[in-house]
Amino acid sequence: MRLAKLRLADCSLRVALVEDNGQFRLLDLLQVDHARSLMDILHSPDPIGLARFLVDTRAPLLDPRLVTVVAPIDRQEVWAAGVTYKRSQVARMQESESAATHYDKVYTAPRPEIFFKATPNRVSGPGEPLRVRADSNWSVPEPELALVISPTKKLVGFTVGNDMSARDIEGENPLYLPQAKVYNGCCGLGPFVLIPESPVDRAATKIRLRIDRGGSTVFSGETDLSQMKREFPELIDWLTRENDLATGAFLLTGTGVVPPDDFTLLDGDVSSIEITGIGTLTNPIVKAS
Repeated sequence: MRLAKLRLADCSLRVALVEDNGQFRLLDLLQVDHARSLMDILHSPDPIGLARFLVDTRAPLLDPRLVTVVAPIDRQEVWAAGVTYKRSQVARMQESESAATHYDKVYTAPRPEIFFKATPNRVSGPGEPLRVRADSNWSVPEPELALVISPTKKLVGFTVGNDMSARDIEGENPLYLPQAKVYNGCCGLGPFVLIPESPVDRAATKIRLRIDRGGSTVFSGETDLSQMKREFPELIDWLTRENDLATGAFLLTGTGVVPPDDFTLLDGDVSSIEITGIGTLTNPIVKAS
């Protein structure tokens, strides 16, 4: 099952079920007192059952061209895990000679790298701009599977994430990681939340990144979830140790697709991230002069 957060023509926000043909079926959240948002549905004891119960059978299917899909976030925090793929470990070691051994060790260490990424106001949804810091000359998108985690520490769904990264700032000194990762427009989420009805086939779940510039593709790459070293329960366990998630969280799980070292995002580029079974998150890139 896939759920979406929509903005209708009257600017109201609604939650909808995504049909296989791409159309939307609205949910009537007024049917129960405890479900007033997408977050409430995701955090319920039975998200799939509740969503099916809330389907408004009287409302017509909505054409996706007549609505705006927004980021599927309400009040949750966004966190991220780093160096969970071998490709990411190599890239981090290349960008920072002084910290190479640290990145090498964290890849094999029991404790993963986990850091805070964004508040909801720093998150962009489909079609909304993502930003490159004005003081960065080497920035890239990072295509990642995002886990949707409830306040009870339960994995309830997945979405597409873009963990924008200023590689030159982080590479200069690992202590600059928060500045390389957390800023206005630093994170993309969407388009939909997948609530799995069967175990995820990691090898069959592809993550594809394409970057377009001036109408032409300047970079593309692909990986799959089987290349991720860490398991989902492992990452959730470490995130929630001594760390309550009162409003739940999205956890970006690391990237296995890294553009070459001579590539950086430019103002006007377009980043598209596709994950099997979820959808494609497309964002224009902006950079202040």
